[in-house]
Amino acid sequence: MKPPPFDYHAPRSLDEAIETLAETGEHGKVLAGGQSLIPMLNMRLAAPGHLVDINRLTGLATIDVEPGGVRVGALARHAQVERSEEAAAAQPLLRQALRLVAHPVIRNRGTVVGSLVHADPAAELPAVLALLGGSVRLARRGATRDVPASDFFTGPLESAIEPGELAVSAVFPTLGPHSGTAFREVARRHGDYALAGIAALVRLDDDLRITTARVACVSVGPVPLLVDVTEACGHRPPASADWAAAAQAVRDRIEPEADIHATADYRRHLTGVLAEQALRDAARQAADA
Repeated sequence: MKPPPFDYHAPRSLDEAIETLAETGEHGKVLAGGQSLIPMLNMRLAAPGHLVDINRLTGLATIDVEPGGVRVGALARHAQVERSEEAAAAQPLLRQALRLVAHPVIRNRGTVVGSLVHADPAAELPAVLALLGGSVRLARRGATRDVPASDFFTGPLESAIEPGELAVSAVFPTLGPHSGTAFREVARRHGDYALAGIAALVRLDDDLRITTARVACVSVGPVPLLVDVTEACGHRPPASADWAAAAQAVRDRIEPEADIHATADYRRHLTGVLAEQALRDAARQAADA
């Protein structure tokens, strides 16, 4: 299939890109990696009047480890971030999740920020940003704003980005001592969208007792669903924590839907199993941190 007709723009500076988006308004769509946008165009699921290609803005292909987190620029590819030792050391959950994103050829082209803007509830990176409490920086003519993850994902394939805005970067906060993360998912085939997935975060105090345990759920709602299971774990050392109760707390919170791939009951069961596994993984990492 072929995409519907559109006007193509190839700005050579950030200011030019923002000006083009301001002029095209709701009819403009940004092209970065294109791994989601191009199929949607070809299947006529999207029909923007203007396509704004930002691939010449090489200054946006950045990965910066800042005091508070890892800032990923709008043109940083999945594979680039996955291979970054500095980013993995500062925030291991990025690499843990990126290894599960699609297939290598897609990770070589797709962008981290583009995945966030696409806001697919079955994707890994929105869950990562939500779990860590990160944010997305949006630029428009004469202004910028940072939108926290809690406000950024507004529905399936919907985000807080407004016409005329360009997502220029995202921040994935780093964690303190005795913190651990993990990502678990099950897909029919490696690289496919997950039937269910869990990003987990566990923090311990100096006595190695659990102070924080929470998860972000993938593929069980319109946006990444955060579930705090600290109370269910019992503020105990990881070896004696009630991980089964934590998994049940997650099952009780979600309301998955059935589709051609899985029933709602199966997704609920699978999410609980993955939550227990991911929380155990994260706790072990936290104890070693």
